[in-house]
Amino acid sequence: MDIWSRREVIVTALTVGFSQAILPVAASVITTDTQGLVVGEVKIPVGDSEIPAYQARPEGLGPFPLVLVVQEIFGVHEHIRDVCRRLAKRGYYAIAPELFARQGDVTKLKDINEIQAIVRQVPDAQVMTDLDATVAYAVKTGTANGDRLAVTGFCWGGRIVWLYSAYNPRVRAGVAWYGRLVGEATPLQPKYPLEVVPALRIPVLGLYGGDDKGIPVSDVEQMQKAIKAANNPSEIVVYPEAPHGFHADYRPSYREKPAQDGFQRLIVWFQKYGV
Repeated sequence: MDIWSRREVIVTALTVGFSQAILPVAASVITTDTQGLVVGEVKIPVGDSEIPAYQARPEGLGPFPLVLVVQEIFGVHEHIRDVCRRLAKRGYYAIAPELFARQGDVTKLKDINEIQAIVRQVPDAQVMTDLDATVAYAVKTGTANGDRLAVTGFCWGGRIVWLYSAYNPRVRAGVAWYGRLVGEATPLQPKYPLEVVPALRIPVLGLYGGDDKGIPVSDVEQMQKAIKAANNPSEIVVYPEAPHGFHADYRPSYREKPAQDGFQRLIVWFQKYGV
Protein backbone atom coordinates (compact mmCIF):
# COMPACT_ATOMS: atom_id res chain seq x y z
CA MET A 1 0.00 0.00 0.00
CA ASP A 2 1.45 3.40 -0.93
CA ILE A 3 1.76 6.28 1.54
CA TRP A 4 -0.84 8.42 -0.25
CA SER A 5 -3.62 5.84 0.26
CA ARG A 6 -3.06 5.93 4.03
CA ARG A 7 -3.58 9.68 4.39
CA GLU A 8 -6.80 10.75 6.06
CA VAL A 9 -9.47 11.74 3.56
CA ILE A 10 -10.90 15.14 4.46
CA VAL A 11 -13.44 15.47 1.64
CA THR A 12 -15.84 12.55 1.82
CA ALA A 13 -18.62 13.98 -0.35
CA LEU A 14 -18.82 16.35 -3.29
CA THR A 15 -20.20 19.86 -2.92
CA VAL A 16 -23.44 20.55 -4.75
CA GLY A 17 -23.27 23.47 -7.19
CA PHE A 18 -20.31 25.68 -7.98
CA SER A 19 -17.19 26.59 -6.06
CA GLN A 20 -17.67 29.55 -3.74
CA ALA A 21 -14.62 31.25 -5.25
CA ILE A 22 -16.23 31.76 -8.65
CA LEU A 23 -19.69 33.00 -7.63
CA PRO A 24 -21.77 34.60 -9.05
CA VAL A 25 -21.99 32.22 -12.00
CA ALA A 26 -21.97 33.84 -15.45
CA ALA A 27 -25.12 33.84 -17.57
CA SER A 28 -23.26 31.82 -20.21
CA VAL A 29 -23.17 28.71 -18.00
CA ILE A 30 -24.13 25.49 -19.78
CA THR A 31 -26.30 22.88 -18.08
CA THR A 32 -26.51 19.43 -19.66
CA ASP A 33 -29.58 17.36 -18.84
CA THR A 34 -29.40 13.81 -17.54
CA GLN A 35 -31.93 12.25 -19.90
CA GLY A 36 -30.64 8.88 -21.09
CA LEU A 37 -27.76 8.98 -18.59
CA VAL A 38 -26.77 7.35 -15.34
CA VAL A 39 -25.16 10.02 -13.16
CA GLY A 40 -24.18 10.64 -9.57
CA GLU A 41 -21.54 10.56 -6.88
CA VAL A 42 -19.57 7.38 -6.28
CA LYS A 43 -16.80 6.34 -3.88
CA ILE A 44 -13.41 5.29 -5.24
CA PRO A 45 -11.50 2.82 -3.04
CA VAL A 46 -7.87 3.86 -2.65
CA GLY A 47 -5.96 1.62 -0.29
CA ASP A 48 -7.82 1.61 3.03
CA SER A 49 -9.79 4.79 2.30
CA GLU A 50 -12.17 6.24 -0.29
CA ILE A 51 -12.37 9.45 -2.29
CA PRO A 52 -15.55 10.84 -3.84
CA ALA A 53 -16.03 11.14 -7.59
CA TYR A 54 -18.74 12.14 -10.04
CA GLN A 55 -19.62 9.77 -12.85
CA ALA A 56 -21.85 10.05 -15.89
CA ARG A 57 -22.46 7.38 -18.51
CA PRO A 58 -25.14 6.37 -20.99
CA GLU A 59 -27.91 4.08 -19.84
CA GLY A 60 -27.29 0.46 -20.73
CA LEU A 61 -24.71 -2.21 -20.01
CA GLY A 62 -21.81 -0.92 -22.08
CA PRO A 63 -18.95 -1.28 -21.67
CA PHE A 64 -18.42 2.32 -22.78
CA PRO A 65 -15.07 3.95 -23.58
CA LEU A 66 -13.67 5.50 -20.42
CA VAL A 67 -12.65 9.15 -19.95
CA LEU A 68 -10.99 10.50 -16.82
CA VAL A 69 -11.96 14.14 -16.27
CA VAL A 70 -9.37 16.02 -14.20
CA GLN A 71 -10.57 19.04 -12.26
CA GLU A 72 -9.47 22.66 -12.15
CA ILE A 73 -8.12 24.14 -8.91
CA PHE A 74 -11.75 24.73 -7.90
CA GLY A 75 -12.42 21.03 -7.38
CA VAL A 76 -15.13 18.76 -8.75
CA HIS A 77 -17.83 21.44 -8.82
CA GLU A 78 -20.81 21.74 -11.16
CA HIS A 79 -18.83 22.71 -14.27
CA ILE A 80 -16.65 19.60 -14.07
CA ARG A 81 -19.73 17.47 -13.48
CA ASP A 82 -21.38 19.02 -16.53
CA VAL A 83 -18.32 18.16 -18.64
CA CYS A 84 -18.82 14.55 -17.54
CA ARG A 85 -22.44 14.70 -18.67
CA ARG A 86 -21.46 16.22 -22.03
CA LEU A 87 -19.07 13.34 -22.61
CA ALA A 88 -21.67 10.81 -21.51
CA LYS A 89 -24.07 12.25 -24.10
CA ARG A 90 -21.39 11.37 -26.67
CA GLY A 91 -21.29 7.76 -25.52
CA TYR A 92 -18.51 7.85 -22.91
CA TYR A 93 -18.26 6.72 -19.31
CA ALA A 94 -16.82 9.91 -17.82
CA ILE A 95 -15.62 10.12 -14.24
CA ALA A 96 -14.05 12.94 -12.23
CA PRO A 97 -12.40 11.97 -8.91
CA GLU A 98 -11.93 14.64 -6.22
CA LEU A 99 -8.14 14.72 -6.29
CA PHE A 100 -7.79 17.21 -3.41
CA ALA A 101 -9.79 15.01 -1.03
CA ARG A 102 -6.90 14.51 1.42
CA GLN A 103 -5.81 18.14 1.46
CA GLY A 104 -9.07 20.07 1.78
CA ASP A 105 -12.39 21.13 0.24
CA VAL A 106 -11.50 23.99 -2.09
CA THR A 107 -15.12 24.38 -3.21
CA LYS A 108 -15.96 25.97 0.16
CA LEU A 109 -13.22 28.62 -0.08
CA LYS A 110 -13.61 32.11 -1.53
CA ASP A 111 -9.97 33.26 -1.30
CA ILE A 112 -7.89 32.15 -4.30
CA ASN A 113 -4.72 32.25 -2.19
CA GLU A 114 -6.21 29.77 0.29
CA ILE A 115 -7.20 27.52 -2.61
CA GLN A 116 -3.73 27.64 -4.12
CA ALA A 117 -2.19 26.83 -0.72
CA ILE A 118 -4.20 23.59 -0.63
CA VAL A 119 -3.46 22.72 -4.25
CA ARG A 120 0.28 23.10 -3.66
CA GLN A 121 0.04 20.36 -1.01
CA VAL A 122 -1.27 17.77 -3.49
CA PRO A 123 1.57 15.41 -4.54
CA ASP A 124 1.75 14.36 -8.18
CA ALA A 125 2.44 10.80 -7.02
CA GLN A 126 -0.83 10.79 -5.09
CA VAL A 127 -2.71 12.08 -8.15
CA MET A 128 -1.31 9.31 -10.34
CA THR A 129 -2.35 6.69 -7.77
CA ASP A 130 -5.84 8.15 -7.42
CA LEU A 131 -6.35 8.20 -11.17
CA ASP A 132 -5.21 4.57 -11.39
CA ALA A 133 -7.72 3.70 -8.66
CA THR A 134 -10.45 5.54 -10.55
CA VAL A 135 -9.75 3.52 -13.69
CA ALA A 136 -9.81 0.29 -11.66
CA TYR A 137 -13.13 1.26 -10.07
CA ALA A 138 -14.77 2.14 -13.39
CA VAL A 139 -13.62 -1.07 -15.06
CA LYS A 140 -14.82 -3.14 -12.09
CA THR A 141 -18.37 -1.80 -12.59
CA GLY A 142 -18.44 -3.67 -15.90
CA THR A 143 -19.78 -0.61 -17.72
CA ALA A 144 -16.41 0.99 -18.58
CA ASN A 145 -13.89 -0.33 -21.10
CA GLY A 146 -10.40 0.10 -19.67
CA ASP A 147 -8.87 -0.79 -23.03
CA ARG A 148 -10.39 2.38 -24.49
CA LEU A 149 -9.08 4.89 -21.94
CA ALA A 150 -8.65 8.63 -22.39
CA VAL A 151 -8.01 11.58 -20.10
CA THR A 152 -8.90 15.27 -20.28
CA GLY A 153 -8.44 18.10 -17.80
CA PHE A 154 -8.54 21.84 -17.32
CA CYS A 155 -5.98 24.31 -15.95
CA TRP A 156 -4.41 22.38 -13.02
CA GLY A 157 -5.93 19.30 -14.61
CA GLY A 158 -4.44 20.17 -17.98
CA ARG A 159 -0.95 19.79 -16.56
CA ILE A 160 -2.00 16.47 -15.03
CA VAL A 161 -3.19 15.22 -18.43
CA TRP A 162 0.33 15.50 -19.84
CA LEU A 163 1.85 13.84 -16.77
CA TYR A 164 -0.65 10.98 -16.58
CA SER A 165 -0.35 10.30 -20.30
CA ALA A 166 3.40 9.86 -19.83
CA TYR A 167 2.86 7.77 -16.68
CA ASN A 168 0.16 5.30 -17.75
CA PRO A 169 0.74 3.42 -21.04
CA ARG A 170 -2.88 2.23 -21.03
CA VAL A 171 -4.07 5.73 -21.94
CA ARG A 172 -4.88 5.91 -25.65
CA ALA A 173 -5.31 9.67 -25.94
CA GLY A 174 -5.30 12.83 -23.85
CA VAL A 175 -6.66 16.35 -24.25
CA ALA A 176 -5.10 19.05 -22.08
CA TRP A 177 -6.91 22.37 -21.74
CA TYR A 178 -4.53 25.26 -20.90
CA GLY A 179 -2.40 23.32 -18.43
CA ARG A 180 0.96 24.78 -17.38
CA LEU A 181 3.86 23.41 -19.39
CA VAL A 182 6.85 24.69 -17.44
CA GLY A 183 7.34 25.71 -13.83
CA GLU A 184 9.48 25.53 -10.74
CA ALA A 185 9.89 21.99 -9.46
CA THR A 186 9.02 21.14 -5.85
CA PRO A 187 9.32 17.88 -3.89
CA LEU A 188 5.59 17.27 -4.39
CA GLN A 189 5.47 18.44 -8.03
CA PRO A 190 8.90 17.42 -9.34
CA LYS A 191 8.22 17.65 -13.09
CA TYR A 192 6.29 19.68 -15.63
CA PRO A 193 4.99 18.54 -19.04
CA LEU A 194 7.98 19.84 -20.98
CA GLU A 195 10.25 17.53 -18.98
CA VAL A 196 8.20 14.37 -19.62
CA VAL A 197 8.01 14.72 -23.41
CA PRO A 198 10.86 12.21 -23.98
CA ALA A 199 8.83 9.60 -22.05
CA LEU A 200 5.55 10.51 -23.71
CA ARG A 201 4.25 7.87 -26.10
CA ILE A 202 0.58 8.81 -25.90
CA PRO A 203 -0.93 11.36 -28.34
CA VAL A 204 -2.00 14.44 -26.38
CA LEU A 205 -3.94 17.33 -27.88
CA GLY A 206 -3.13 20.61 -26.14
CA LEU A 207 -5.68 23.43 -26.32
CA TYR A 208 -4.26 26.83 -25.37
CA GLY A 209 -5.15 30.50 -25.47
CA GLY A 210 -2.92 32.98 -27.24
CA ASP A 211 -3.98 35.65 -24.71
CA ASP A 212 -3.33 33.49 -21.65
CA LYS A 213 -1.56 35.76 -19.12
CA GLY A 214 -0.28 32.80 -17.11
CA ILE A 215 0.96 30.57 -19.95
CA PRO A 216 2.92 32.62 -22.48
CA VAL A 217 2.97 31.59 -26.13
CA SER A 218 6.74 31.11 -25.78
CA ASP A 219 6.05 28.19 -23.39
CA VAL A 220 3.68 26.66 -25.91
CA GLU A 221 6.21 27.06 -28.72
CA GLN A 222 8.87 25.43 -26.56
CA MET A 223 6.54 22.48 -25.96
CA GLN A 224 5.76 22.20 -29.67
CA LYS A 225 9.47 22.02 -30.48
CA ALA A 226 10.03 19.32 -27.84
CA ILE A 227 7.13 17.26 -29.21
CA LYS A 228 8.51 17.51 -32.73
CA ALA A 229 12.02 16.58 -31.60
CA ALA A 230 10.64 13.51 -29.79
CA ASN A 231 8.70 12.46 -32.90
CA ASN A 232 5.57 12.29 -30.78
CA PRO A 233 2.09 12.42 -32.41
CA SER A 234 0.86 15.05 -29.94
CA GLU A 235 -0.40 18.40 -31.23
CA ILE A 236 -1.11 21.83 -29.77
CA VAL A 237 -3.81 24.21 -30.99
CA VAL A 238 -3.58 27.88 -30.01
CA TYR A 239 -6.64 30.12 -30.15
CA PRO A 240 -5.03 33.54 -30.72
CA GLU A 241 -7.42 35.79 -28.79
CA ALA A 242 -8.57 33.32 -26.14
CA PRO A 243 -7.61 33.88 -22.49
CA HIS A 244 -6.90 31.30 -19.83
CA GLY A 245 -10.05 29.37 -18.91
CA PHE A 246 -11.75 29.91 -22.24
CA HIS A 247 -13.74 26.68 -21.83
CA ALA A 248 -15.11 27.69 -18.41
CA ASP A 249 -18.62 28.75 -19.44
CA TYR A 250 -19.49 29.74 -15.87
CA ARG A 251 -16.80 32.48 -15.77
CA PRO A 252 -16.17 35.73 -17.70
CA SER A 253 -13.15 34.07 -19.34
CA TYR A 254 -15.47 31.90 -21.44
CA ARG A 255 -15.11 32.20 -25.20
CA GLU A 256 -17.86 30.32 -27.01
CA LYS A 257 -16.20 29.65 -30.36
CA PRO A 258 -12.85 28.35 -29.06
CA ALA A 259 -14.65 26.34 -26.37
CA GLN A 260 -16.98 24.66 -28.85
CA ASP A 261 -14.22 24.12 -31.38
CA GLY A 262 -11.99 22.64 -28.69
CA PHE A 263 -14.65 20.22 -27.49
CA GLN A 264 -15.32 19.05 -31.03
CA ARG A 265 -11.58 18.57 -31.55
CA LEU A 266 -11.53 16.51 -28.33
CA ILE A 267 -14.18 14.15 -29.68
CA VAL A 268 -12.41 13.79 -33.02
CA TRP A 269 -9.07 13.23 -31.24
CA PHE A 270 -10.48 10.49 -29.05
CA GLN A 271 -12.15 8.78 -32.01
CA LYS A 272 -8.96 9.01 -34.06
CA TYR A 273 -7.08 7.04 -31.43
CA GLY A 274 -9.77 4.46 -30.76
CA VAL A 275 -11.46 5.89 -27.68
